[in-house]
Amino acid sequence: MRVLSIDTATEAASCAVIEDERLLGEITFNFEKQHSVILMTSVDSLLSSLHIDISSIDGFVSSKGPGSFTGLRIGMSTIKGLCFGSQKPFISVSTLDALAYNLAYSGGIICPILDALRNNVYTALYKFKGEELVRVSDYMVISIDELVSTLSQEEKVCFIGDGTAKFKNILKESIPGSCFAPAHLNLARASALGELGLKLLKDGLSEDLNTSTPIYLRKSQAEREYDKKMGLVDNE
Repeated sequence: MRVLSIDTATEAASCAVIEDERLLGEITFNFEKQHSVILMTSVDSLLSSLHIDISSIDGFVSSKGPGSFTGLRIGMSTIKGLCFGSQKPFISVSTLDALAYNLAYSGGIICPILDALRNNVYTALYKFKGEELVRVSDYMVISIDELVSTLSQEEKVCFIGDGTAKFKNILKESIPGSCFAPAHLNLARASALGELGLKLLKDGLSEDLNTSTPIYLRKSQAEREYDKKMGLVDNE
């Protein structure tokens, strides 16, 4: 089975083609976020370089976040358009899941963190049980202080994601023995997303184009500004 995957949940924009257990190609940009400009050009370039026509793709995988509201909409709408045009199935996978999968078979807790601004992070906690990645918490948007307070001081924690650079000093001081993924693994990669999605599609799972939506976890900036203007209480 051959899938095309796209992740645009963060500053990085990434697309990949995976065929069964083989990564055929991947393009990732992490510079001056312009997802709406570069995404389809990247997809076209990747398929052209691989001499693959879009009709030979058996399924599609999209990031469902959490992350950038605009980025998520661009990525998911692109995948939905390709899926609708080709009548092929699609599945969405959390970017946090994909980041955790970058640290496959690590011991202890895996904690992907994405910068959610204002000292907040998008996160979830994971463990590997055998060869299976298991999420052991809800998807969360919480302050870095709240995250530190939820983590056990007695269990090894490995952090990954674009939030690690910003909060590394705090985490190192607060979680003795913690470890941090190298820079190249901190990017949200379409290859990891695609591998997880491929497994789900092979199991016969897919999503409805009309009902599938991203994981936002909180209101958009525009919605928060509107609530503030209207005097509504916003606890997020």
